Amino acid sequence: MSKLLLLPLMRWAGKLRYPTLFKVTAVAFAVSVLWPLDPIPLLDEIVLGLGTLLLANWKRRGGPAPIKTDVAQRR
Repeated sequence: MSKLLLLPLMRWAGKLRYPTLFKVTAVAFAVSVLWPLDPIPLLDEIVLGLGTLLLANWKRRGGPAPIKTDVAQRR
C-alpha cells in the first residue's frame, strides 16, 4: 500500500536537480524530527526515499581537468 502512495512522489522528486532536492529533503527531515506527532503519513519513508535520491544525484565537483594533447603540434 505504501508503494502506491510513495511512487508518484519519488518520480516527481527524481526529476528535481540537486539544490532543490536537497532543500525538499532538508525540510521534510526537519518536520519529521521537530514535530512530535506524525503530521504527514509515512513521512519517515518519504525522508528515506528523498535521501536515497539525493545521494544518487550527488555529483563530483571540482575534479581535475583532463589533459589535452595534440599530436599534430609535436611534429
